[in-house]
Amino acid sequence: MKQHQDAHDRVVITGIGLITSVGNDREGVWHAIQRGRSGVRGMTGIPGIPDGSLLGAQVRLGGPEPPELKNFPLCSRTVAEALTDAGIRPKADNRHRFGCSITGHMGDMSYIAGLNGRPDLFPPGAPWHTQWMPNSACARVASEFGLHGPRMSNVTACASSTIGIISATRAIRDGLCDYAVAGGSEIINPLIAAGFSNMRVLAQHDDPEQACRPFDAGRTGFVMGEGAAMFVLERLDLALARGASIYAEVVAGGLLNDARHVTSLEGDSTALVQLIQNILRQGKLSPRDIDLVNAHGTGTQQNDAMESHGVRAALGRAADRVNVTANKSMIGHLVSASGAVELAITALAMRDAFCPPTLNLTHPDPKCDLDCTPLVGRDRAIEHALKLSIAFGGHMAAIALRRWQGPGERESRREWRQPLPVAA
Repeated sequence: MKQHQDAHDRVVITGIGLITSVGNDREGVWHAIQRGRSGVRGMTGIPGIPDGSLLGAQVRLGGPEPPELKNFPLCSRTVAEALTDAGIRPKADNRHRFGCSITGHMGDMSYIAGLNGRPDLFPPGAPWHTQWMPNSACARVASEFGLHGPRMSNVTACASSTIGIISATRAIRDGLCDYAVAGGSEIINPLIAAGFSNMRVLAQHDDPEQACRPFDAGRTGFVMGEGAAMFVLERLDLALARGASIYAEVVAGGLLNDARHVTSLEGDSTALVQLIQNILRQGKLSPRDIDLVNAHGTGTQQNDAMESHGVRAALGRAADRVNVTANKSMIGHLVSASGAVELAITALAMRDAFCPPTLNLTHPDPKCDLDCTPLVGRDRAIEHALKLSIAFGGHMAAIALRRWQGPGERESRREWRQPLPVAA
């Protein structure tokens, strides 16, 4: 994405909606993340998988579970929260300028289960078309909230929602729309869970909260997670004109492909190094400008080492002053929604000048020689942050944010004038 100076072409974040296993709204999630609270438990209620046999970070919406695909209420709730946070609603005079970019998702499996003689595994719920169309959540949200601008939905594994946010930003800069709702949701699908289990990439531990250990020498894999994050993105000049409160500016975003293997990545991190350098160049940033890197940080042996090597190689000596955080240690791997959820946490970290911790990092791996903020978060002014997403299939995506200062600057909402407790 080309960096523009004209406020007409600059894109800012004015609203955030967020749900994860540690909270059912934006500030609840952020409050828990600051304190290093884990949502990882033995998973229950996953069709075909014995309760407690796999670990995960599940969302409990409260009350009876919806009789439809849980992606839909997750999306609706976070979009509504983001629009309220932004102080804007699509109206007759602007709805055709309101885009929607929401990640594709796995569908309802009841029809397939019925064909295979196991209708008991998946009670019928969602309409038939949601079983086959991964863009169902995008279409439903756009219709529910009256977003008549461009609709975009991509499926690129763990980079999906990061790419979706880049696509929405690009659509605004290209003049296709003035505003956009962008993000993604994820629920734990039994087929995906079984597949990851058979690949032996899921972590196990006697204490579920200690299972996911990004950048730790004893890491054994990731745990699956559920949740959603949605953003309201808009043109800077329009945000300023209506007196909106602004979290951050999206200064750069880009994609590259490792192009080596479905799951394995280049040991020398060539593609990741090139991607980070591209982002810095597009955003007119130097390595020393980056204060925080929100890593993909899955907790797998190969990926964490490759990611650490790539960040250090791209930033050079400036890597020694960067804080790295890996949110999957607390909320699990939200797969297609992971980029959006972790970018939301990044924007909140910038607002409140606080770098969240990487939980369970008790024995840092010498191969991951970055300051990964072990166990306890830190007070730190964050002017620029980088979010990385590294996906199966070799997809790589990154977004750079700049904390907004000036008219509309968000006031810190952190209750940090009292010391935060040490993470257990």
